[in-house]
Amino acid sequence: MMKLPSYAAALMPAVLFAPLIGAFGASAAQAADVRALPSVNMEATVKAAQIDPRRPDSTMTPGAKASVLLVERALRDRHFLDAKWVDGYFGTTTVAAYAKYQKSLGLTGLAANGLPGKTSLTKLGAGRFKVTDVIDPGTRVSTGGFVVNARTRSMLAEAKRLLGRDLKLDQGSYNPGGDPTSVGTHDGGGVVDISVKGMSSATRTAVVRALRLVGFAAWVRNPQQDDWPWHIHATAINDTDLSSQAQHQIGDYYLGLNGLAGRGPDDGPKVSIRTWEEYQRR
Repeated sequence: MMKLPSYAAALMPAVLFAPLIGAFGASAAQAADVRALPSVNMEATVKAAQIDPRRPDSTMTPGAKASVLLVERALRDRHFLDAKWVDGYFGTTTVAAYAKYQKSLGLTGLAANGLPGKTSLTKLGAGRFKVTDVIDPGTRVSTGGFVVNARTRSMLAEAKRLLGRDLKLDQGSYNPGGDPTSVGTHDGGGVVDISVKGMSSATRTAVVRALRLVGFAAWVRNPQQDDWPWHIHATAINDTDLSSQAQHQIGDYYLGLNGLAGRGPDDGPKVSIRTWEEYQRR
């Protein structure tokens, strides 16, 4: 075997490791670039996209302005939002602009509902901002014979634990056209109806309270309100698969309303409003 001259042998480690050092340096630089980007808090942004369109004024959702501004600037630069609407308020115009952006990605249905989803928000922020406090509804699963998503199932399980009793569903999620009286609220994810059969008035109230504690906007519904039997309606706050009708219910809940078309006052038990993620961090 031919022996390398001593000077060549000395150079070999540098030649071999130079590409690795270069790759490591590039990777470190990329990581530093990501760390230097501003952050969009997904939880706060999605919350604003549900509440702001229902407000009677231009009051901004607490803790969301900085993130919403970053999203709106990115939509403006992609020509989906006029500059005059870049104001930190995620109102109907911004929701519509975000839905157009989602559709430009080839997304359809619930993935183009105007709520910032994990995939679309990450793509919008490429090179501009990083996404923190990510929300993920998870896969569609079955519980009690009805379809919900994994996030909703976890929320229901925790409400049951708090109550020390089971809850029987009358209707699940992802059920377009399944019940006309639901007016589209069950078309997407995050929404369930719970049977109140055999429950006293006090028990119904206790169930609604537990559901609210874990992150649902929940109400007891009665036959005097519409053509439906007694039941409990619950909509998961910040579920990014919500139908537009369910999004409106969340906004109304934050504004102290009952989630019905008449927008009457909230008639449920008073609790500190929180999302599922906020409940888990409590």
